[in-house]
Amino acid sequence: MMRRFYLCLGYASLALSIVGIFLPVLPTTPFVLLAAWCFTRSNPALAARLYDHPRFGPLLTAWRDQKAIPLSAKICALTALALSYALILNLTESRILLAVLAAVMGSVALYIATRPRPRDGCDAPLPNACDR
Repeated sequence: MMRRFYLCLGYASLALSIVGIFLPVLPTTPFVLLAAWCFTRSNPALAARLYDHPRFGPLLTAWRDQKAIPLSAKICALTALALSYALILNLTESRILLAVLAAVMGSVALYIATRPRPRDGCDAPLPNACDR
């Protein structure tokens, strides 16, 4: 029963991550991480496909094994956060919304910035690392 639940949750997370590639308000990475976690518990073959993926595989492996984020991914994530907040600054006049988003986005930025870099040479620049 739980295996089916994890499998369905993994597929739903993967679908949301694909949608997140095209919608800037929907993050991709957390859904890919959740999908990998769910597939590990429900269908190891699907998890292996994610970990062997040329784009996501090295990032997922670094996160799974070391809880680490490569420098190129950190730069892209922090740049995307900064640009998103700058866009929001220009599009809204709500001070409350700006304050809430500053707190949330600032917390996410701090979390990303304080994660270690991979120890075993996984920190090489990724091709098109900033592509979502």
